Amino acid sequence: MSTNDYTLVSKTIFFPKQGILAIGDLHLGYEKMLHNKGIILPFNQVEITKKEIYSIINCIEKDKIKKIIFLGDIKHNFGFEKSEEFDLNELLEFLEKYVQRKNIILIRGNHDKISLSDYGYKDCYIEGNIAFIHGDKLYRKILEKEIKIIVMSHIHPAVVISDGVKIKKEKFKCFLIGKFKGKKLVIIPSFFPLVHGSEINENYKNKPGFSIITKKQMLNFRTYVVGKNKVYEFGRYNDLL
Repeated sequence: MSTNDYTLVSKTIFFPKQGILAIGDLHLGYEKMLHNKGIILPFNQVEITKKEIYSIINCIEKDKIKKIIFLGDIKHNFGFEKSEEFDLNELLEFLEKYVQRKNIILIRGNHDKISLSDYGYKDCYIEGNIAFIHGDKLYRKILEKEIKIIVMSHIHPAVVISDGVKIKKEKFKCFLIGKFKGKKLVIIPSFFPLVHGSEINENYKNKPGFSIITKKQMLNFRTYVVGKNKVYEFGRYNDLL
């Protein structure tokens, strides 16, 4: 999907006028958490994440990307894990080949408890009429009149698409786009490669502090799935549940 404001690229959103690429929840360290539980996978989370981001950068054309914004939950464990810090630093050093360090923006998610010596977390980031947040907390400044678009992650939205007779079903990461407090709200899927995400009716928590948006509000959002060469719109999210 491409509009005058943005383009949906794989699991990310790109704003060509601003040169901003926004990336959702990475959950670096999930592989290590499984390893600690005795679950060994032939999988290198950092390397796969780097390859996927590299592919997106090349798809957009790297000279058009001026800033990269991570929308929180960059790491997985709620506590401190030294290996996650190593993984995050490795990823950030890789990205510095394509954008300047000062233009890599980290937004703090509810999983992000560690601080990095060379990078600082932001609660939200605003450029022009676009606000970028994680999505678990609402900040007054993103509701200012000049803000037209809010971009968040946090929810890990996914949708199950079935054939006409509902025999074959497949889950896809999806974007949800709709209205929120007079703004356009774009909820992007997690970038995390191991898990597709969750349908809202599976585990959405309607408790205070979980998200800035309620399940009821999201049911009216439009659903978009990015394919290889096309973005597919599947109508209202509620009609797909």
